Amino acid sequence: MSRDRFERRLFAVLRPLVIVFLFLITAFPFLYMVMLSVRDIQELILEPGSLWPRDLTLDTYVDVLTRQGFLTFLGNSTIVAVSSVAVTLLVSIPGAYAVARLRFFGRRQVHFLFLAVYLFPAIVLAIPLFVLLTMLGLRGSLAGLILVYIAQTVPVTVYMLRNYFETVPQSVEEAAAIDGCTRLSTIWRVVLPLSRPALMATGLYAFMIAWNEFLFALLFLVERRESWTVSLGLSQLAGSIEVPTTVLMAGSVVLTLPIVIVFFAGERLLTAGLTAGAEKG
Repeated sequence: MSRDRFERRLFAVLRPLVIVFLFLITAFPFLYMVMLSVRDIQELILEPGSLWPRDLTLDTYVDVLTRQGFLTFLGNSTIVAVSSVAVTLLVSIPGAYAVARLRFFGRRQVHFLFLAVYLFPAIVLAIPLFVLLTMLGLRGSLAGLILVYIAQTVPVTVYMLRNYFETVPQSVEEAAAIDGCTRLSTIWRVVLPLSRPALMATGLYAFMIAWNEFLFALLFLVERRESWTVSLGLSQLAGSIEVPTTVLMAGSVVLTLPIVIVFFAGERLLTAGLTAGAEKG
């Protein structure tokens, strides 16, 4: 048997085994969390090592969504995440296009200045932002939190979209200009339809940050329970000794499930968007 045939057969056997192994490692924690969330607390106490519940119950989800207030938290997180994504893309698209296509003084410096924002850890920005939002009267409001998330996501989304816009052929834009399109109409009619994978990847990135972020939500919203996000509400469940483990796991599923749904719904566009801009020519 030649070396090439041996390697092909070896990889043909190892490939599915490695895929199954990695899938089990990544999926088992989520599966265990779901199984705990549908178990009765008395059964869990009597059989803590059992994975599969004898009787399924959804009382934990009723408890989380009603008595623990997660319906309100879900609404707040949805408002914050969707608003952050919409405004971030609205600002990032023209900014990334300008950096990719227009020639102006300090273009390269501006490009790297966006990335320099991420050299500072979030805790360094927490106190200045806290003071600023307090002076503006936005502490404790969802609007103030949305502004913070937009400031966090715009620099990296500009960088991501700029790399993709540079791969769009300029000849396509020149043809649109010959047909009478202005710069803005060219972006709307030509560039954006070609950039849907990159927009999906960028939008999902901004959505995940706004949905999962905890530090700034704790800092700005802890005084007003009615404005809490899901991550903040879940942390309060984890810190309470009166909340059963099953209810805590149900809250974790409620926090995780929207991200999983959004990810798989846009998986095809997301995969193309993450590799966009990796090559030129």
